[in-house]
Amino acid sequence: MYYVYFLQSKKSEATYIGFTGNLKLRLIQHNEGLSYSTKNSTPWELIYYEAYKSRKDAMRRERMLKYDGRAKVMLNKKIEDSLCKKSAA
Repeated sequence: MYYVYFLQSKKSEATYIGFTGNLKLRLIQHNEGLSYSTKNSTPWELIYYEAYKSRKDAMRRERMLKYDGRAKVMLNKKIEDSLCKKSAA
């Protein structure tokens, strides 16, 4: 199986979308600072993921979420109660 996943930094409101064949290992790598794109915002929390049988399908979905603003807006709406938002004080 291949996974498209959505992470959110526990330190900030930063988010990250990626894809992998081993979701547990990839989350560990993100939290140990082994990913260049996410090392400055550790720790990360897994907010959402989708599973695909095809690697190609997972890669296509990851690209859609990263580069098609409408797709990311729709996903954010779907998981809005799971996302941490800092309250305005």
